[in-house]
Amino acid sequence: MFLLNINPSTIPLLISQSQIVTILSIVVVFFLVLLILGVRKSYILKRENDQLAKSGSLQSDDDNKAYKDFRDGHLYDNK
Repeated sequence: MFLLNINPSTIPLLISQSQIVTILSIVVVFFLVLLILGVRKSYILKRENDQLAKSGSLQSDDDNKAYKDFRDGHLYDNK
């Protein structure tokens, strides 16, 4: 097994500390924007759901009908 004995001080830094801070700042701002958009969308959907619930539009005509046995078809062989 071949081991490299490299002194860390001889390797030049490819990324400086200011570049790391800049990249992390961009990532934080990006996810913060996504979070704000998600919370806004959630608030809008909740408000719309409340309006629909008040108006009674959520109940369809199918919910008010009596139960009909769906097994009367030819596939179930009811006798």
